[in-house]
Amino acid sequence: MLKRVLTIIGLTMTLVVFAGLALKYGSRNAQANIGEVNLAPEEAYTEPVVAENGFTVEVLVDGRRLTEYAARGRRYVEALEGAEYEVRVHNPTGARVAVALSVDGLNSIDARHTSAWDAHKWVIEPYGTISVRGWQMSGESARRFYFTTERDSYAAKLGQASNLGLITAVFFRERQPVTITRVTPPYKEEDRIRDQQSAPAPKTSGESPARSEGSSDAAKARNVPAYPPPDDESAATGIGRSVRNDVQWIRMDLDARPAGEIVIRYEYRTALVRLGIIPRDYPRPDVLDRRERAKGFEPKYCPQP
Repeated sequence: MLKRVLTIIGLTMTLVVFAGLALKYGSRNAQANIGEVNLAPEEAYTEPVVAENGFTVEVLVDGRRLTEYAARGRRYVEALEGAEYEVRVHNPTGARVAVALSVDGLNSIDARHTSAWDAHKWVIEPYGTISVRGWQMSGESARRFYFTTERDSYAAKLGQASNLGLITAVFFRERQPVTITRVTPPYKEEDRIRDQQSAPAPKTSGESPARSEGSSDAAKARNVPAYPPPDDESAATGIGRSVRNDVQWIRMDLDARPAGEIVIRYEYRTALVRLGIIPRDYPRPDVLDRRERAKGFEPKYCPQP
């Protein structure tokens, strides 16, 4: 089945395709950050980067990979409040793949919440690596990911705050190579249809006030959030500064069966401690340390008080 995907074009003539995207932000390309320096100190609690079928997903701050922790059948990283981050994705196969990448339950390309199959995707060339640094806002620009509170998150601003603290990547293999052709992004027509479907139906002349009031109450009941409202303590992803990121749309014939899925949870340190993911920081026992260094004798005579 042919799927529309997005490609990012670098500022040089090199093309890096990421589920339809070949990407480069500013003067840093998708493979610029080679070195890996862990930000978290608890080396004894770290695990290898999460991978499935060889695919890898890493969260980087200032080019350094955040340490991952394996617990509760999941993978966790520590969010650093206010820090911009990027998601680095690697394709270890000899075939081109498309990856649906969502942050806080929203597609990083169009901020929609859909199934992975229906989502717009980034394209990664064989044995390639891409770095997605923000929400794609147009064919030329994106806005950076950064760690913030739930209340300040991009998802909360869009009224979709039920999947915060989650980075998900689902990979699909290309069935066969096809010629890359430019296509028109499908946003405008789909948006118009969605708006028409979500528009309230006009009232009929025979509708009674009581019925209208009852319908309004029912609508309010349906709009009651099923989850606690966003708070100012838990981690989420904001929509930050604008950066240059040229992309183009292509079509790919994808295998409907996912080739792999990777899920990473992120939380601030206090939440990771509460979950038992990392150990609690205990203050240095100064009194005990002094007592441990106590001596039974001093040389020569007793000193004057």
